[in-house]
Amino acid sequence: MASIPFSVLDLSPIGEGQSVSDALEASRRMAVTAESLGYQRFWLAEHHGMPGIASAATAVVIGHVGAATKTIRIGSGGVMLPNHSPMVIAEQFGTLAALFPGRVDLGLGRAPGTDMRTAQALRRNLDAGAENFPRDVQELQLLLGPVREGQGLIAVPGANSDVSVWLLGSSLYSAHLAAALGLPYAFASHFAPDQLFEAISIYRDRFQPSETLAEPYMIVGVMAALADTDQEAQRLFTSAQQQFINLRRNVRGAFPKPVETMDGLWSEMECFGVEHTLQHAVVGSPATAREKVARFLKDTGADELIISTPIHDIEARLHSLKLFAGLKDPVRQSALVDA
Repeated sequence: MASIPFSVLDLSPIGEGQSVSDALEASRRMAVTAESLGYQRFWLAEHHGMPGIASAATAVVIGHVGAATKTIRIGSGGVMLPNHSPMVIAEQFGTLAALFPGRVDLGLGRAPGTDMRTAQALRRNLDAGAENFPRDVQELQLLLGPVREGQGLIAVPGANSDVSVWLLGSSLYSAHLAAALGLPYAFASHFAPDQLFEAISIYRDRFQPSETLAEPYMIVGVMAALADTDQEAQRLFTSAQQQFINLRRNVRGAFPKPVETMDGLWSEMECFGVEHTLQHAVVGSPATAREKVARFLKDTGADELIISTPIHDIEARLHSLKLFAGLKDPVRQSALVDA
């Protein structure tokens, strides 16, 4: 575990009783803390029309956390490319690369990251956007790369930038495409566990070396809620469990506060469904978490682990981030927590 980089995926959650400004300030604090603890990268995810998520203008929020940090890689996990033209994203991330050279990742997804009505408002020809995803990825790579002789369309900023392009996915489609294009790949196992191991196999077996990447490189994701005791971690994680119930019921609201028990808040079938979806979540004390993370990394053979921390209170979220960083070095953990 000590040799595997840890990274952070943030959604800028807007908790009950909190504002968008509170959420964005929490993301800044998370990025600063992640950098101080040696996390590899800090990614933000694009979602729209969700009262509990403040990272809709993803490139803007990346600039916000980039200005507060110095060394940690920053980027998107991901930008939902069917919502945008490749030219716009090339300009946005070319600008970020100019502001924060050598630090910017561009993770690309194919899902809309919202409901269909909002997706149509973002980009009217949504079906064509999804169907054209492979072509749009390659166009975006061209716009971010060196200007070639006779190239008629040039992104400024964007051209000749050092943006690292990734593919993200929760299905086998992205595994095939990432392998074919020779791109690094991140699988959303933190909320889509069912096809994880098949996606790993497809990506590694079919990977084609490219100018970008000589060998396959894969990130896997988990949700993580760590606390000093298993009981407290389970209480904190009830916020995520409530959020997933609300998503299934199509109830939109702020990110819920934790509760002492989920009894009476979900049906037996809802409990089964949420626990299945979140089966890879790491919830508990450091001792409990260490065992599960070690097993998960061994089973997946992942090159990197990215964690999402669905905890309502920012102080508890920062504490969880410190505890998770300490999983690599138990001797150093107490020093991290006390810092």
